[in-house]
Amino acid sequence: MPHPERQYLDLLERVLETGDARIDRTGVGTRSVFGAMIRFDLSGGDAPILTTKRVYWKTAVKEMLWFLTGGTNIQALLRDNVRIWTDWPLARYRRETGEVITQAAFEERIVGDDAFAARWGELGPVYGKQWRQWLGADGRAHDQIAELVRTLRENPASRRMLFHGWNVAEIGDMALPPCHMVYQYHVTSGGRLNCLLFQRSADLLLGAPFNFVGATALQLMLAQQADLTPGELVWVGGDVHLYLNHLEQTRAQLAREPRPLPQMRLTRRAASIDAYGIADFAVDNYAPHAAIQADVAV
Repeated sequence: MPHPERQYLDLLERVLETGDARIDRTGVGTRSVFGAMIRFDLSGGDAPILTTKRVYWKTAVKEMLWFLTGGTNIQALLRDNVRIWTDWPLARYRRETGEVITQAAFEERIVGDDAFAARWGELGPVYGKQWRQWLGADGRAHDQIAELVRTLRENPASRRMLFHGWNVAEIGDMALPPCHMVYQYHVTSGGRLNCLLFQRSADLLLGAPFNFVGATALQLMLAQQADLTPGELVWVGGDVHLYLNHLEQTRAQLAREPRPLPQMRLTRRAASIDAYGIADFAVDNYAPHAAIQADVAV
């Protein structure tokens, strides 16, 4: 049976060799294909944490936990040693103030100065805000996650168990519109919870591996809260691309053989979907190849 990671490696190779050359929003340029699917079976405990390079899974899980708080300011992330969202507010700060400031100095000010963080650490109404406080036309805020948990418990045969972040009215106010934008859930007659994640835009080298981990962590939490067991994670990509400054790193990763996938588990049952922390997650038997460094395109 092929190693599950082979699906990802085959997609990397497909984009590298046949992707359409495009000039993208960032100006870096990409090779892109449209439409892809990868399926991961979580039922045996294995987690899609890539082994052909080290993926910092704790960072991905912390990001998911931050989304669930409804947070939109990077201060909370930085205080948790998560720096993956700094690029966007830092670019805005440099552009609007003209100040030459290092990322480290900017992050230090965000962490230590609440007023500065309130002014410059905001990302706008990004993922967490939409998931937990989607503002309807009637002015009411809708908690999509709470409704999902309720439906999983009370009506698991529903075909309406999903949440998404593409709030058209607020896209222009977001530092970055949602890439992983729709999560739909399905419960089998045997009590397995499946997830289909649609990602409209996928940075295949850097972004997608984090999204696999975050979606897995969320699936484990939801399954536990609804007394279900994890099933399949189905990842669907729309515009799936490699940035042109990631091509050599991609070739290096493709030269590596995948190793056995690790296992992710929850170490306790939390009182609610809002009560999990990073200490509640354990990953066993993770022995990946070395990390591969690449720059984020902003």
